[in-house]
Amino acid sequence: MAVRFRLNGKDVSFDGAEDMPLLWYLRDHAELRGTKFGCGIASCGACTVHVDGRATRSCRTPVGILEGRSITTIEGLADGETLHAVQQAWIEEDVPQCGYCQAGQLMAAADLLTRVAEPDDTDIATITNICRCGTYPRIRKAIKRAAAIAKEATS
Repeated sequence: MAVRFRLNGKDVSFDGAEDMPLLWYLRDHAELRGTKFGCGIASCGACTVHVDGRATRSCRTPVGILEGRSITTIEGLADGETLHAVQQAWIEEDVPQCGYCQAGQLMAAADLLTRVAEPDDTDIATITNICRCGTYPRIRKAIKRAAAIAKEATS
């Protein structure tokens, strides 16, 4: 039986193996390759996407549980040509080095900002995504900048 869900605002249907990890559906079937494979055990966060607006590790999320849910990937984070506040802040703070983990970092940061409008270092430390290049100081700075961008946009 097909699993139906929304992917980046569009209705999709998948009639393959329901135990397939969402990560592989995204990369191999939807051809959205911004979400990366890192560890395969939901530990590193390179595969982070949003499921119903919450950061979720797609490498351990079976497609079969997504019926009726909404998935957003890094490709769907911007609003058309308008970057999400975290994307804009990442550019302004020149966050990435190698860039491999950045899609997952951005998705985790965007989720945090929906829950904490003005995060401090303790709030930011709740993001458990791993950056092998160690750009954590720039990531923290960018998250705080994104909060300011988002606040300015709503004023």
